[in-house]
Amino acid sequence: MDPLGPVRDPGEPGCDVFLTGTVFLDIIFTGLDSAPVRGTESWARGMGSSPGGVANMATALARLGLRTSLAAAFGDDHYGEYCWDALEQGEGIDLSMSRTVPGWHSPVTVSMAYEGERTMVSHGHEAPPGFGREGAAGPGGAVFPQCPPRTRAAVASLAPGREDGWIGEAARRGARVFADVGWDTTGRWDLAELTDLEHCEAFLPNAGEAMRYTRTDCPREAARALAERVPVAVVTLGAEGSYAVDSGTGETAEVPGIPVDALDPTGAGDVYVAGFVTGSLAGWPLADRLAFAGLTAALSVREFGGSLSAPGWAEVARWWADDAPDGLRERYAFLDELVPPACAHAPRRRAVPTIGFRHSA
Repeated sequence: MDPLGPVRDPGEPGCDVFLTGTVFLDIIFTGLDSAPVRGTESWARGMGSSPGGVANMATALARLGLRTSLAAAFGDDHYGEYCWDALEQGEGIDLSMSRTVPGWHSPVTVSMAYEGERTMVSHGHEAPPGFGREGAAGPGGAVFPQCPPRTRAAVASLAPGREDGWIGEAARRGARVFADVGWDTTGRWDLAELTDLEHCEAFLPNAGEAMRYTRTDCPREAARALAERVPVAVVTLGAEGSYAVDSGTGETAEVPGIPVDALDPTGAGDVYVAGFVTGSLAGWPLADRLAFAGLTAALSVREFGGSLSAPGWAEVARWWADDAPDGLRERYAFLDELVPPACAHAPRRRAVPTIGFRHSA
């Protein structure tokens, strides 16, 4: 399934989406009855391991049929080898701009999911100069922030006070830039500090982030305020869905969330962005983009882990054919033209309790 098939042409870039960031080895515990209590031992009913961090977004994009290129540093250890193989061989992600760093161990995150939320503990060190966000050596030995690949789109994670040279360069070379943002640990919540926002076509914060950055107390008001700074502002509302404003057309759209039995919310925000990027590159209406992004995020929380919980078109087709509630049939009718009637289901790799099983010959 190629969602961009109708809009492809011979002269297009070979890459649909480029992104960069830190790859973690995620270890996820689920089935906890409550938050861990100091001085006690808690047992989880479920556990999974998978590539995490920026791998969540890269995998979600690739599983939706986009040609995805990732520039990242990988640890020179079993965790790094596992993550590299899982992304390159398992998901078909282009890692030609990524590098394995000799003697550097992989960053690790332990995530504990309970009561519909998660708590995470991470450990890692900055990659040596030349391998981290400052630059990974690309083709011909050039440093990638000065030479991001020619691509339809790029996905960036903004941070207050940080300017990533590659974002502006990607935009100047014609890439459509989509951005999310993390929690502002400085507490200032100053939009002026998100300097790369000027290069972005769309900005997709969650409701809490959006309201703090705009000094508003309503997510929809926050989206309208953000639309004064970026062409498309999308504010995610958790289980309630999402709301968006297109400042170029004046269009607004709101789509409710899809109720599902959530197992693990890790990576759901990344999957949402991947779904929105897919619809945007394919030229879908704004409301359909919100609906599709919300659907893919909802399907992802039914599985363990961040990256390997991301759905592909087979999961979307199965939901549309078998599980879509009657009340949502009209809203998601656009899937009739997208999903083949008999979409073959190839089993997806999912997070498992360990890595590196030894199989006897």
